[in-house]
Amino acid sequence: MTGVKLGDRLLIIGCAHAKLLAQLALKPGLTGRTCALDEDAAMAARGADTALREGALVESETAPLTMLPHNDSAFDIVVVNHAFRGLQPERRSAVLNEARRVLRDGGRCIVIEPSGRRGLMALVSGSGPGTVAIESAMTAAGFRAVRTLAEREGLAFVEAARRR
Repeated sequence: MTGVKLGDRLLIIGCAHAKLLAQLALKPGLTGRTCALDEDAAMAARGADTALREGALVESETAPLTMLPHNDSAFDIVVVNHAFRGLQPERRSAVLNEARRVLRDGGRCIVIEPSGRRGLMALVSGSGPGTVAIESAMTAAGFRAVRTLAEREGLAFVEAARRR
């Protein structure tokens, strides 16, 4: 769903879902680069360990999500992996602004979040931001061609491109 391919420079923001992180990290292979970043050092280490067990090489990092320790235009793809739940809208915007900064022109940002539940389940389980809120935040951060790719197996995939 993310379109990560061999040789890509990939940044994964959020390491809480280590299995998904590992699956994404396998795609760039040895010719690419995968960095995984989380504010929690233990979470970042767990994500990197899971990826290593799956056969992927990952550079794990600990830093605030709103101050990424990377140069401008350093990545082809940024995946925001379950990192929005619990963040205030202003902080979500700051995370997306940083993601846009580290993306190359033409690069893609993909936000993966639990898909919004409807009806009584939304009241009982409490869901993360819906796809409309994510799309709005991405548009406000200056991304172009914002769209929801899919809602599948309880996850929503929202994609956008960085254009000048």
